Amino acid sequence: MSTETKPAPRLTRSPVMGTLVRMAVPMLGGTFAMNAFNLADTWFVAKLGTVPLAAMGFSFPVVMVLITLSLGLGMGATTVVSHAMGAGDQELAKRLTTHAIILCILVVVFVSVVGLLTIDPVFRMLGAGPEVMPAIRGYMQVWYCGVVFLVIPMVANNIIRATGDMVRPSLIMAVTSVLNIILDPIFIFGFLFIPAMGIKGAALATVLSRCVSCVVAMWFLIAKHDLVTFEKLYWSNIWRSWKNILRIALPSCVTNILMPIAGGIITYLLAQHGPAAVAASGVAGRLEMFAFMVPMALGISLVPFVGQNFGAGRLDRVKEGMFYGNTFAFGYGIFIAVIFWIFAPQLGGLFSDDIEVIAILTEYLRIIPIGYGLLEVQRYSGFLMNGINMPMHSLGMNGIRILLFLIPLSLIGNSWFGLIGVFWGRLITDVVSGVIGIVWSLAILRRLMTRKELEKSEAVG
Repeated sequence: MSTETKPAPRLTRSPVMGTLVRMAVPMLGGTFAMNAFNLADTWFVAKLGTVPLAAMGFSFPVVMVLITLSLGLGMGATTVVSHAMGAGDQELAKRLTTHAIILCILVVVFVSVVGLLTIDPVFRMLGAGPEVMPAIRGYMQVWYCGVVFLVIPMVANNIIRATGDMVRPSLIMAVTSVLNIILDPIFIFGFLFIPAMGIKGAALATVLSRCVSCVVAMWFLIAKHDLVTFEKLYWSNIWRSWKNILRIALPSCVTNILMPIAGGIITYLLAQHGPAAVAASGVAGRLEMFAFMVPMALGISLVPFVGQNFGAGRLDRVKEGMFYGNTFAFGYGIFIAVIFWIFAPQLGGLFSDDIEVIAILTEYLRIIPIGYGLLEVQRYSGFLMNGINMPMHSLGMNGIRILLFLIPLSLIGNSWFGLIGVFWGRLITDVVSGVIGIVWSLAILRRLMTRKELEKSEAVG
């Protein structure tokens, strides 16, 4: 089988810090845009009152399942494509990309059908009452019908990043966000001949804006990067690609699904304290996403960086990149914790006039952000494990965080101290799991580098 070999890509040659900065800066604009997207949804829906805001809070864990499924598939595709790029095999990268898109389409059809059939039982299980269910139903029906426009562009953008191109995905994210912000008030409150649709309109605005991003992302993959091919679409080739992708994607999906499952359990605990607690938590989740946009930009950049350098055999560059990443994440987390502590009441007032919602949100923002820095360090460690072809280590590390710490400590905290105990359980979890992530990732890198040195010595001998 012939392959097209190219010179070593820039991600494996340029100075590490400069490379990460050049990758992260464009992604910062993209992550800012997407977090503005989520905050705009929350802000406009908050104008409808506490019940619609609570409905959005209930939907958050389920929506996160869809997002994390996309992230898992995207992680698998990014890793294998970046390895091919690092090794200089463009033809393999094209086949992997095409087969990844086919896999995503099949997964989306299954998720849409199952989701539409299980709206009522799932949200009742999460603790949603009859006063909230109509709003949840209207929101999620639109979401499930348009989930294809969520999954495909997320995976396509991840593959584009695997090439080292961080600019075009950021432009797609920015255009999507602006379009959503324009469409939100039109569909939520009505405009000209378009009737007011309430929370259902927020979902429709999201789906339409994602549809545009889907078309543009696929065009970039095909026309600009030449990463889609319909040649040799043999089942044996497709199945081989799927096995390579799913080897990374399945553990990543399990890891990502554990998080919204834990979120669902925590939402159930919050529901015991009333709709205001769920509404405040929903707002806090979106504020967290906004706060994390800077370390998220660097984290997203680390995946193709680690993948290409691992594919090229440059473990020294992988270790150096992780050092810079972890140092930045920890310092940035401390900075955001201070900002949230000072401005917590004012941030609550931006999203709700309900005194109880503002009070709960203020408590949340003065406790949980203390652990943000170490939470990001733990996430970076997971990115590293996937990028160096050790997805089960990433799964194990995240499983420990969620199953041994987050869920038990949230349950214990709620039982002993009520709502504030849930917040403290999350803080302790983030701190402990961050320390575990540092120790684990350093041990793995040290072992790989020692093995490489031994192999080099044996080859010379």
